[in-house]
Amino acid sequence: MTSARDVLDTFSVSFWLPIGALTVALVIKLPSLVKMWRDPMLRAVGGLLLFACAVFVFASPTVIGWTNRVTGVPNIAAPLVYSLITALCASWLLLIVAWRNGLSDRSVSTRRAARWVVIAYAGVVVALWVLFWLADVPVERRQDLDTYYATTPYMREEILLYLLAHTVACSITARLIWNWVRTAGLDAWLRWGLRFLGVGYATNLLFDAAKLTAVTARLTGHDLDWLSTYVAPSAACVSATMVATGFIIPHGGQYLHERWRIRLAHWRLRPLYLLLRDVNGGAPRTPRTTGELRLIRRETYIRDVLLQLARHLDEDLRERSYAAAVELGFEPGRAKALAAAVTILDSVAARQRAPHSDSTTSPSGPGTTYLLQEIQAVSRALRHRDHIEAVRSRAAAPGRENARA
Repeated sequence: MTSARDVLDTFSVSFWLPIGALTVALVIKLPSLVKMWRDPMLRAVGGLLLFACAVFVFASPTVIGWTNRVTGVPNIAAPLVYSLITALCASWLLLIVAWRNGLSDRSVSTRRAARWVVIAYAGVVVALWVLFWLADVPVERRQDLDTYYATTPYMREEILLYLLAHTVACSITARLIWNWVRTAGLDAWLRWGLRFLGVGYATNLLFDAAKLTAVTARLTGHDLDWLSTYVAPSAACVSATMVATGFIIPHGGQYLHERWRIRLAHWRLRPLYLLLRDVNGGAPRTPRTTGELRLIRRETYIRDVLLQLARHLDEDLRERSYAAAVELGFEPGRAKALAAAVTILDSVAARQRAPHSDSTTSPSGPGTTYLLQEIQAVSRALRHRDHIEAVRSRAAAPGRENARA
């Protein structure tokens, strides 16, 4: 049979799951927060994540016991946690104020709204502490304080006050975020992030519903304490994890997408790079560096060697190959890439036959410009040697030597 200690330990461990997610989100946001601290939206995001982490740290039953023991005041952790929750609510509303027009708005009305949010929720925090000192709460309760003291004068008002402040802030934030999700033109990663935020704040309303139902039951002489003790904290953990995910997705998704795009571009250039390396030797080895720099170096190397090969490019062959590719059924963009690949292979062979050509004139024109600008398309074409050979054979057919595309 599971002991009360085992239940408490499991309950405490579950609090650290959202803390981990919130910490990751805060670390991701930290560089932007440091660089652009004056931006009110970023400050609101930073405050939100910081207060959310603090709520779950100090609301953990283990930390609640430690706080009460260190201060020597039974249940003093209650107004501390309630104050952190209230500050978190204020950060939600400040974020919505900053997001109201989609950007960080520094207008007079925005500053006035932010000021009223701070004043109102600071007043709630002061009231929470005053009510706590007026209440008589001698028995320490780590998990069920809200329902245990639901009928105690002053503590009853304190519990209802923090729940009301939380419900109001959560309702406003959830509604406005879901309205924003439907805004046209949003980045896909941002839209998914907002969806997770919306689900997170909607789930937070389950926390309020469970708590208020349990407290109301106590006030009316009924016992639904399990809603407050187990359902509400679980909803809060799920909500915090969703909110953290909502902040992580836009930055993490964009970062991973960009890394993938760079790696894919680097890999797609490999056939063209390997072909040109045989002509000019490989690019000089450098210490391990970023993906962006490796891609830039590969692109630069390819273009440099193509310029050296330009004197050997056969424009007539390129035009005949393009016409042949179109006749074989390739669409124009693909046909241009295949024709360029045939021309490069021919120029590589010409370079190898005459490595010390005296010609110093490099042709310029549509063919050369296309090669330098569309190295990705040409490199992809080199992966299909059967297509290249089909185009080459058709372009070299008798009677086509003087044909024009």
